[in-house]
Amino acid sequence: MPREVRQIVRLAGVDLDGTISTAYALSRVKGIGIQLTRAILIRTNIKPETRLGFLTDADIEKIDAAIRNPEKYDVPEWLLNRRKDLETGGNLHLIGSDLELRTKSDIDLMKNVRSWRGYRHAYGLRVRGQRTRTTSRKGKAVGVRKKRRQT
Repeated sequence: MPREVRQIVRLAGVDLDGTISTAYALSRVKGIGIQLTRAILIRTNIKPETRLGFLTDADIEKIDAAIRNPEKYDVPEWLLNRRKDLETGGNLHLIGSDLELRTKSDIDLMKNVRSWRGYRHAYGLRVRGQRTRTTSRKGKAVGVRKKRRQT
């Protein structure tokens, strides 16, 4: 007897498409990549190929618990996005708006400390040593003249 597929599944505060595979659906959550998704699915004994809409409520709750606390499910610590946190000293994994807020507070801290990275963030420049002489220009092109139209 075929089960009916759920079109939209709510996981980690995000509405996900139930018609795509579980591995790719979970990677749509901000802060979760494909590697972490596969590690979570392996630890929770769910096949990555199954469609998200076909999962039972128990499976979805298990995945949600693993997303919110991946260390409890023995996910390797190198997959976490907040290792050796400044405030707590432990390993964390942030998702969604928590990740955005923590990133913004880190940038504000760098600006307040007046570090070079903070200075680059404040002026909207490239931070990680990329070239800026020819790329990442905004606005009008420099050094290029338009042909005048003959009337």
